[in-house]
Amino acid sequence: MKKSKIVDLAIFAMFGSLMFISKQIMEFLPNFHAITMFIAVLTLVYRFRAIIPIYVFVFIQGAYSGFALWWVPYTYIWTIAWALFMIIPKNASIRTKGILCTVFSALHGITYGTLYAPFQAIAFFGADFNKMLSWIIVGLPWDAIHMCGNIVMSFLVIPLYKVLDKLESKRTI
Repeated sequence: MKKSKIVDLAIFAMFGSLMFISKQIMEFLPNFHAITMFIAVLTLVYRFRAIIPIYVFVFIQGAYSGFALWWVPYTYIWTIAWALFMIIPKNASIRTKGILCTVFSALHGITYGTLYAPFQAIAFFGADFNKMLSWIIVGLPWDAIHMCGNIVMSFLVIPLYKVLDKLESKRTI
């Protein structure tokens, strides 16, 4: 295996672990964490390869929770955030990247419960559409908190992106 691929694997493992640790540290704050912020930064820098640290995080979270049933939506919810950030053109201005990251972070936060709901309906509500809608509505205040937390965390995206992008541009292996 090439040295550059080994370095990439180490970097991606580190970021996946950092995503998990940051979530655990911030667990006392409901729906406030750095996951979406990390996904934005990683996607801006690594583009398609950003999916690797995302799934490192998802796997670590699953292993930590004993792959509990509530974990299953993690296998697709964070990929949706990644897909949103992939829309941002690589050559967009820093300002545009910052604005779009904030908008997409907010959008992912406010729709988190809705994204989770189809699995919830199938796994726990016998695929009852009305119960799923009720679950979404009851969860909207939590999703609003999630949105606000994502907006706050999105202010770190551009400074972290600049640092990581500069480090990557200077990397020799």
